[in-house]
Amino acid sequence: MTEDFYCDEVLSGKTKVRKVMETETVLAYYHTKPFYPIHIVTIPKKHIASLITLEEADNNLLLELFGVIKQVAATVTQEHGACRVITNIGKYQDSKHLHWHIVHGNPLK
Repeated sequence: MTEDFYCDEVLSGKTKVRKVMETETVLAYYHTKPFYPIHIVTIPKKHIASLITLEEADNNLLLELFGVIKQVAATVTQEHGACRVITNIGKYQDSKHLHWHIVHGNPLK
């Protein structure tokens, strides 16, 4: 995997994804290699390395990102009864691009 799968593959269009929701600055789509039966990834279209590298100038983007996460999580919860909203930092973060996983169900692997 590249250092930033989301910019290099998803946002560039090299890897096709099934979109769940999209705004001018945020994309939510079904994970290309899901770890859960329902596994949606939400990313900003601007490169931000991780949660801990956010800057004050990113506040409006962060609000929009969380608005999309909230809507997607509400839909998953309505359809399945519950969900988890997860992000990883540091060595746990495979792709160095801020992203959130909205998941439901037991791990597939």
